[in-house]
Formats: sequence, C-alpha cells, structure tokens
Amino acid sequence: MPHPNRALVLVDVQQEYFDGPLTIRFPDPADSLTRIVAAIDAAAANEVPVVVVQHDGGAGAPVFDPTSQRYALHPDIERRRTSAWKALTKQYGSVFAGTDLHDWLREHGIDTVTLVGYMTNNCILASAVEAEGLGVAVEVLSDATGAIHISNAAGSVDAETVHTTLMALLHSNFAAVASTDTWVAAVGGGATLQPDDLVSSATAGAARASV
Repeated sequence: MPHPNRALVLVDVQQEYFDGPLTIRFPDPADSLTRIVAAIDAAAANEVPVVVVQHDGGAGAPVFDPTSQRYALHPDIERRRTSAWKALTKQYGSVFAGTDLHDWLREHGIDTVTLVGYMTNNCILASAVEAEGLGVAVEVLSDATGAIHISNAAGSVDAETVHTTLMALLHSNFAAVASTDTWVAAVGGGATLQPDDLVSSATAGAARASV
C-alpha cells in the first residue's frame, strides 16, 4: 500500500465537552485529552498537517454559543496551536458539511484524515460516514475520542457501550480504528492502518455468537 498522506483533524476539542451537559463520559476526558495531545506532538514531529475544528451553535444557543467560555478550545490544545494549523468552524455534525475541508485536502494532496476529539456518537461518526462518499480514507483513534451517556424515547445506552460499539462499527467499514500509540508508530514508520471489512466482521460476529 502507498504511504498515506495524512492530516490530523481535531474535532471540537472544546470546553463544552469538559463541563456541562455534554461532558464526555467514556473514556475519561482527561485520558482522551492526553492522547489527543500525544497525537498532536506526533503530527508535529512528522510534519503531518493539523486541522482544528470548532462547532458553532450560534449566539444564544444552549451549547456551543460562540460568545461563551465553553466554546473555546481546551487550554491544552490552544497552547499548542500554531499559525500553520488550518482552522474551521462547522454547524453540522460532519467536519465536511458546510466547510471547505474537502477542497483543502485535495489542494494539499491529502488522502487520509485521522479523527480525534468529540463526540464519538455524533461528529466522529458523521465525519467518517461522509468521508466514504468523498473518497477520503479515515482513521479514528479509539482512546483519543469519547462518548456520552444517551437516554431518549428510543432507549438508554451508557457511554462505554456507545463508544465501544461505534468503534467496532466504524472499523467494520468506515474507518481504520487504532490506539494513539499504534497510530504514532504508523506515522513514524510511514505505515498504512487498515480497517476490517463488513463481510469479515459479520462472519466473525456470527461465529462468536454461535459459541
């Protein structure tokens, strides 16, 4: 496989996810933040471009109000920010929807995006799914992302189940899912991370269920 031309995409690593109703519940946000920082450091060491994304809910919105303190990037991200990072804001779940990210990737010859940040169950999922139709390969770092508990009229799911289920789902078709350490080694060695495929995942799932 050819060496992937990657960009590290920091998805909404904003204060909103560390304090308030959208606080990340699994993995522990302090742990996932540490892994995001490790990915940023590896990107800098290997000349991987970084894209920083912030969600903008509009002035007066209950979350992601751009006039509020919770809209800001986490300080651990802000202090590492450089003028070389591509910055964009979005109003939808996917980092591609309503932004110029896809055009920017093409202009820079980038064929693979590595997604870190929040939330697994919304913006990470939406971005990975849209990327398939755009012909962009996706990597998701399982320990540098995170989910929330969910309860609504359709059911209730704890954050660990949400996160681990979506990691398996993404790896079955939409993305190569890996730990940050695995990704750092791949970046340093010029290696490609491979996702599974739906047929193999279905076959293995059926075999596991029959035991």
